[in-house]
Amino acid sequence: MKRLFHQPVRTGGCNSVDFEQQALSTLNSLERLPDFIAVGPPRTGTTWLHEAFKGRVGLPAGAKETHYFSTNYGKGMAWYLRFFRDCPRALPAGEICASYFSTVEAVQRIRQVAPQCRIICTLRDPVERLYSFYKLMRHDGRTWRSFEEGLERHRGWLERGGYAASLERWRLAFGAERVLVCFYEDLATDPEAYLGRICDFIGIARIKLNGTAMRESAVNAFSHAPRSYLLAKAGRRLRDWIWEHRLGWAEEAFDRAGIWRIFFAGGERFAPLDPATDARLREFFRPEVEQLEAILERDLTAWKTPRLRAA
Repeated sequence: MKRLFHQPVRTGGCNSVDFEQQALSTLNSLERLPDFIAVGPPRTGTTWLHEAFKGRVGLPAGAKETHYFSTNYGKGMAWYLRFFRDCPRALPAGEICASYFSTVEAVQRIRQVAPQCRIICTLRDPVERLYSFYKLMRHDGRTWRSFEEGLERHRGWLERGGYAASLERWRLAFGAERVLVCFYEDLATDPEAYLGRICDFIGIARIKLNGTAMRESAVNAFSHAPRSYLLAKAGRRLRDWIWEHRLGWAEEAFDRAGIWRIFFAGGERFAPLDPATDARLREFFRPEVEQLEAILERDLTAWKTPRLRAA
């Protein structure tokens, strides 16, 4: 497993001249750019943050994540800026997209287009995040394999646990003062204080989490696998088609009617992570966690301690 972590990550190039020309040609007519972007990584409470921000900031119309600066870059700048065209001018506008954190090109592209943008990174115990990410892959019909088999098959799962290098890229591109680092564990402990810190960072009034809905949210957790890998895969393709055609109302209607549960629920309950696997992964991530401790000057001993031993 350790050898996988050190495999080089191959990335495509970015023609900065062409990109800047494209950006300049569209900014004149569609000038609203994000004031902040929460870049992830995945399974760190980004969906919770999106729900908390609804109505308090400008968000992409009809989409939680555009994935523009990662996988949808070829659609062009005008396509992206249309998502923000109707955002209230009195409020900061932003996007919450977890695919950006470890995408090298995303750092470069956002820096070129919006160099004054504020960046929010949310970090989580890498082992717990990895197992949660596996559950998401099962839920979406992207794999039918066991967790251990998935780790061997999909090397990128482990590489996304490399927080330190990705965080340093964001801090180098935007300056440490424009990159806020938050921790999922703080969200679980005190969600209102966690959210308040982010509100201060982007310059809006602190949000009161009235009632229990947001305070006790499961933060988009998955307790059960889908009843069928093929059914989940079909559901994901349908959901992606709906999003691609900007039919957000249909996605919400399917949710209210319980149709998505037919595709994505009904399978076996996910078992707790095997203690031996947990210990092996924590040892694997230890150098990365210690590097992050040095960068942030925060004690992350809990991330290095196997859960069986901690219990």
